[in-house]
Amino acid sequence: MDSIYLIGVAVLGVFALVLAIVLFNFFGLWLRARIANAPVSIGKMVGMRLRKVPVGLIVDNRITAVKAGIDIPSDPLEAHYLAGGDVSHVILALIAADKAGISLDFNRACAIDLATKGTGKTVLEAVRTSINPKIIDVPSAAMGRTTIDGVAKDGIGVKVKARVTVRSHLDRFVGGATEETIIARVGEGIVTSIGSADTYKDVLENPDRISKLVLHKGLDSGTAFEILSIDIADVDIGDNIGAKLQTEQADADKRVAQAKAEVRRAAAVAVEQEMRARTQEMRAKVVEAESLVPQAMADAFRSGNFGIMDYVRMKNVQADTNMRESIAGEKPPTETT
Repeated sequence: MDSIYLIGVAVLGVFALVLAIVLFNFFGLWLRARIANAPVSIGKMVGMRLRKVPVGLIVDNRITAVKAGIDIPSDPLEAHYLAGGDVSHVILALIAADKAGISLDFNRACAIDLATKGTGKTVLEAVRTSINPKIIDVPSAAMGRTTIDGVAKDGIGVKVKARVTVRSHLDRFVGGATEETIIARVGEGIVTSIGSADTYKDVLENPDRISKLVLHKGLDSGTAFEILSIDIADVDIGDNIGAKLQTEQADADKRVAQAKAEVRRAAAVAVEQEMRARTQEMRAKVVEAESLVPQAMADAFRSGNFGIMDYVRMKNVQADTNMRESIAGEKPPTETT
């Protein structure tokens, strides 16, 4: 009986020790939540600790939500934390939306928080942008340029800076396009508006035509934002693109003409060389024919058809011809012997 008694006392002692440790760790949080009318049972706190969830974070955010008039149980908060979300931002975003009269439930807020994770934005910023519209510069500084450039029909370039006022559209925030899409679409609209103007003067006289055209196209469809207004901050005149292009075209045409002329010159040179070659060929044939004359004369001597006096007379005729040609200033032909 004594051993059973001792074992019972030991078990009760261990149980009391565990209970004391639990009370020591969680009683303060439990009491704080109870006093704030946002109770969280000690059993749930122990479960959170076993699941490596920061108990103080969950309890404090539940208290904050309840005090703001939003009763959110601890289990959804714990689930969102385990999913990798920021519980504090979600609670603050819900409070801000509730105070501003914006309809935003807990699940939507959690979805926005998880969607913006890693993008540098938060669900709280999305709600604040929905309450207080945000201004986006077009083009943005990250684009590495300061103006959106377009060319009117008269060839004159126009440089435009715009400021777009947007408001977060919470229903489309998850899966909607971001600010970069707004900037790209507005830039496209500006270029289209400038390109449709007959002259650059039309753009300078009526810069609001750019805003009207861009707003009319509904560039905020499918994005996480709603465009409230597009204001043209600055309009400057750029280069005369039309004249520049014409100059470059003329220069290109000149180079093409020069290339064609060079082709024709090369062809003419080739023909000239060919004609020179043919001339040399004909001269060679003449020389070849002249080389047959002495042989024919020798055959005539041998056959008796050509005598010595005939040869002397032929030489006299040749000498007389050479003399006449030298007097006339012509180069005498090579004497054939």
